[in-house]
Amino acid sequence: MCSIAVFVGLDYHKESVQVCVMDGDGKVLGNRVCANDPQAVAVYVARHGRVRGVALESCEGTADFAERLIALTGWSVDLSHPGYVHRLRQNPDKTDYSDARLMADLERVGYVPRVWLAPPRIRELRRLVRYRRQLVNERRNVKLRIRALLREHRRTYAAPRWGKAWYHWMRRVDLAEQSRWILDRHLDRLEQLNGDVQVVERRLEEVTKNDAVVQRLLVLPGVGPVTAWVLCAEVGRFDRFHSGKQLARFCGLTPRNASSGLRQVDAGLIRACNHDLRSVLIEAGHRLKRYDPRWSALAQRLRQAGKPGSVIVVAVANRWMRWLYHEMKTSQAA
Repeated sequence: MCSIAVFVGLDYHKESVQVCVMDGDGKVLGNRVCANDPQAVAVYVARHGRVRGVALESCEGTADFAERLIALTGWSVDLSHPGYVHRLRQNPDKTDYSDARLMADLERVGYVPRVWLAPPRIRELRRLVRYRRQLVNERRNVKLRIRALLREHRRTYAAPRWGKAWYHWMRRVDLAEQSRWILDRHLDRLEQLNGDVQVVERRLEEVTKNDAVVQRLLVLPGVGPVTAWVLCAEVGRFDRFHSGKQLARFCGLTPRNASSGLRQVDAGLIRACNHDLRSVLIEAGHRLKRYDPRWSALAQRLRQAGKPGSVIVVAVANRWMRWLYHEMKTSQAA
């Protein structure tokens, strides 16, 4: 076996993996297609030298592949952010050969934009949380279609919307034949989705009843089960971040700087984030500024400074996440 230190870049696909092996001077020792199997990759790479590091872009299936590769070989494997890697590409052409070579070169110079490799338990929790979000989004869309149908027929009712009396009225409201049939279908689907969401939430309660992170979050003011589930699933370990500011940026609560020359401005919130996570935290910001004295005081100071309501809510969520970082980092370290 060769003892040369090498760096490996992998371009992952469902059927195959493009493997590039590079030495410390940047010379390509091999770049070929292997079967989508960690054993096949390990055998090919072992011909060229001793592995110092492996990099592959994060996409569907790469987390499981990386874990199996680590378990088989003990290599240091880095998942990279595909968006940042795309910006580093200097050639408009895209091929598997060039992608694998770029990953190997980034690993060699230590410039891989790393993505956290979440453990299987967190990945499974993410699937549950995101499945719930899909159902909630579908339920919202059904409600929008129902309201649009009622507006077309100019039907209104004084009862609170989506309450029992309102449902009872919708089952009896006079509509044209086809519209009546469509509304009944929407109402049946809505009842089914309500039941599905409840089933998923009971499943989440069962899965996280012994989770230390979720239980710690639930005792905090303004944090309900959904907020705790989403934070645990999407953030995972708070101590993987270097600071509360970095965590707040990961959550998409940081304004994007668009300064140039003498112009110093913010251009709204950053776009590269998990939008479901950000929306949950902004909802938490609304609750915190209303019911928690500490964050209510912050919101009042910002209001007196002339800040608009949308900016105040995000600022409260931003500061709260920075505070939460220190609270959770201490508890996880213990």
